[in-house]
Amino acid sequence: MGLLSFFRFKKLKREDVVECIVKLEKQQQEIEDGIVDKEAHIQELLAMGKKEKSQEIRLMYAKKINYLKEQKTRDAKRGMYLTYNINMMNKLKDAMEDKEFFTTSSKLQLNKLLSDQKGLAQYLNKALKVRVHEENAMTNADETFNEVASMYEDNETIYGAGQTDDQLLAVFEENDAAEELEQMQNIDEKGDSAFLENSFKETEDGTI
Repeated sequence: MGLLSFFRFKKLKREDVVECIVKLEKQQQEIEDGIVDKEAHIQELLAMGKKEKSQEIRLMYAKKINYLKEQKTRDAKRGMYLTYNINMMNKLKDAMEDKEFFTTSSKLQLNKLLSDQKGLAQYLNKALKVRVHEENAMTNADETFNEVASMYEDNETIYGAGQTDDQLLAVFEENDAAEELEQMQNIDEKGDSAFLENSFKETEDGTI
């Protein structure tokens, strides 16, 4: 029995599994659409029942609504069953793809090279030593750069402010202060003008 099952799965093609998944998903979508339609019908019947005055017709709506709810519950269970089935088929498809992927990859020359664990370990150790040596050399150079740069001081003649520079900076600051004072005076004058205009207007209107 086990041998027969093995050959049955061995003959199985990925395309067959994909086709099965597509059919299941289509069936599931039909069920989902049916649930949405039933819910819309239920809401419609509820609205009609609220407006209806006849007790008999209300009872009829109630029976229809209850039956639709039963159908919704049944459809939901069928949908969950299909979802589980689809998940299982996807797992089978993934397993088939993994088998194909690793079978193909193991045939590459690089994989055969990596299968030599002892030779690989020796090579990696040597590569690591080279890397550490080069990294240490670069780190030492970086430290030398930082050490030399920390001793360097800016040339005040080029980057500092001389006497004439200070004088100009003072002029700039005085100019900035004068502009600020002028702006404040303009604001005060505008405020006084607006106040006077409002006063004249109120006088003309006879409010004062």
